[in-house]
Amino acid sequence: MTVFPPKIMQHVESPNQSKTIRAAIYARISSLNQKFNYSINQQIACCQKYIEQRGWITKYLFYDECETAKNNDRPMFQKMLEKARSGCFDVIVFWKLDRFCRSLVNLVNLEKSLREFGVSLCSATEFIDTVSSVGRFNFRTIGSVGELESELISERSRLGLAGLAKSHRWPNKTPPLGYKLVEDGRLKIYGKEARLVRRIFRMYLHEKSMSQVAFNLNKAKVLTKKGLKWTAVAVRNILADSIYIGLYKVAGINDYVPEYQITENSLFDTATKLRLRYRQKNAQRPQMPKDRKEAQVDKMFTAYFTLLKAETNQ
Repeated sequence: MTVFPPKIMQHVESPNQSKTIRAAIYARISSLNQKFNYSINQQIACCQKYIEQRGWITKYLFYDECETAKNNDRPMFQKMLEKARSGCFDVIVFWKLDRFCRSLVNLVNLEKSLREFGVSLCSATEFIDTVSSVGRFNFRTIGSVGELESELISERSRLGLAGLAKSHRWPNKTPPLGYKLVEDGRLKIYGKEARLVRRIFRMYLHEKSMSQVAFNLNKAKVLTKKGLKWTAVAVRNILADSIYIGLYKVAGINDYVPEYQITENSLFDTATKLRLRYRQKNAQRPQMPKDRKEAQVDKMFTAYFTLLKAETNQ
């Protein structure tokens, strides 16, 4: 069988087919190697045979090549969902569940959305069918299993995170600025970054402005832990993180860990009071420093002349 050149194939119904169920076929391969292991052509042929046996008509064909099913961000899959919203067909037929999506949880969520558009799901080789009443009953059983699977995963994750937090390990692979991860997953103060953290706190007490601190750091060509330029928000995240005074707060655990402390409590508390000062009535913000104001004007003019030059060259 030859795959149709366009990735969407539309058939025109004759008047006497107005009550016939309109089907859309979806096929997918995740890598070029799969072209030799139940290819898109074979998937389509199997689905087409299934549709003919059910007495339906094929109205649309969608297929994605070299796309993963871990999420729904697939070009033709999204196009198919758009057509489903428009009521262009009544059922989606696929060869196997893993060609359509990778988990029961994802399948249940997709089915719920498609049901609102009046679209059912069918697998040509598995007992997945939401067209008939018996099929919908069986699908609800599958959905219950999927929901149980999701809850068990969440429960295991919570238990795992709680166990991790009890030993004061960090919950992900990206430690805060000032630390590095050691083999057991705990934090260890990283001298160079820790000095930058202390510098940010002292700079803030002097400048009394997070935007100005970010401006100064960028002017000095100091980058964030991720190698980006500083912003007021990035500075605020440093100033507000109590890990810097040794307070470890993860998964309901709230402990003081002396070996995690980078700044003095007095420095942190003073910076916090300064940061929250505008919550008081009649608090006035200081004017923007001259050097930062000039830099913003220069940036504005540079952007304007760049745009003007681009329009002139067109």
